[in-house]
Amino acid sequence: MSKMKLNLIAAVSENLGIGDCGALPWRLKKEMAYFTSLTTDTKDPSKKNAVIMGRVSWDCIPAKFRPLKDRVNIILTHNVDAIKKKISNEQNVEVAGSLDDALKMIEARNDVETTWVIGGSHIYKLGLEHPNCYRVYLTEIKRTFTCDTFFPVMDKSKFKCVDVEGVSSEKQVENGIEYYFKVYEKLPNVEEKRKVVESTNEKDKTKCC
Repeated sequence: MSKMKLNLIAAVSENLGIGDCGALPWRLKKEMAYFTSLTTDTKDPSKKNAVIMGRVSWDCIPAKFRPLKDRVNIILTHNVDAIKKKISNEQNVEVAGSLDDALKMIEARNDVETTWVIGGSHIYKLGLEHPNCYRVYLTEIKRTFTCDTFFPVMDKSKFKCVDVEGVSSEKQVENGIEYYFKVYEKLPNVEEKRKVVESTNEKDKTKCC
């Protein structure tokens, strides 16, 4: 299995809404700039980041902004061959039948620094449940919006809120809407913790001998 870390990023209203009729229910330019910066910027100038999205999310991106610039775009779909034909002329776009297949594609390229899951609902759910899930970057919007697409309910007992360099912890206000940038890092599961403890104990025994 791939060891590549998965990061999720989403802007979420108080009622967990992320979209309505294929569009964002709010206009927050600073928040969009934050999304673009995080998913685009790399420490190594020779590398790019990858963004993984479902086919519906791909279709919801306005044609003039598709594919997302300076990023490797990966579309998840059950209709791989059909979508490949549809986007055959696009640059920096891959098509995968599963999240694991997408990760294999990314690792095979050797030019991807960070991998981001950017929607929609089902793809976020897959990302949250995947063993490689590392961090969830949530913009928590302090208002309820009418939405038809929602972020999955997240078991925050399995995550810890962390401070990340470059991510402001201050309240943001734009167009009268308050929101916060939050980063949640997934905690090791019980089985992983047990293996770590056993490994540490074995090392200690070796030292004693």
